[in-house]
Amino acid sequence: MLAPEVPMSHSLAGEPPSAGRRAAPLTTAVYSAAEWDLLTTLPGRVLVAAASPGPGRPPRDVAAGLAGLDAVAAGRAFDSDLVRAVVAAIYARHDGTSTPVDRLTDLVDLLAACRAAARILDRRADPADSAAYRQWVQSVAARVCRAGPTGGPVTISLSPAPADQRFLDRLGGALGLR
Repeated sequence: MLAPEVPMSHSLAGEPPSAGRRAAPLTTAVYSAAEWDLLTTLPGRVLVAAASPGPGRPPRDVAAGLAGLDAVAAGRAFDSDLVRAVVAAIYARHDGTSTPVDRLTDLVDLLAACRAAARILDRRADPADSAAYRQWVQSVAARVCRAGPTGGPVTISLSPAPADQRFLDRLGGALGLR
């Protein structure tokens, strides 16, 4: 079975391409099916982990999950062909496949997946696309962590709780952002 080719690039001007036009690719990277699966499932796994209670982390409500979904969808407007392609692949998935829930929320496994994605991006992606993807995935978790905890009005905090900040720091380290 041949791996799907997924062209990736970052626009030269740092601006999103005009509507209906695609930016000229600077670099084309080809991801194996397993690599592409990792890159397209990681944002959802991060959302689930960020929304799950952990040591010192409060349980989250639906609003936090929606904040994470909104952050995933925001990738459609990123100035990165990679991020936009990942979001398109996430929304195009309709085959009923999913990752088992127990693997979605295991922090050790999630951090290992983030490190694996960072290695893939280092090898295959344009540096700007790589940075945009890593920052976008981190932003998904940050939006969930900034949403108010369960049981109260929906609030968005500018700074996450200390336990959430530790989670975000570990995630950022695994993504190679720190």
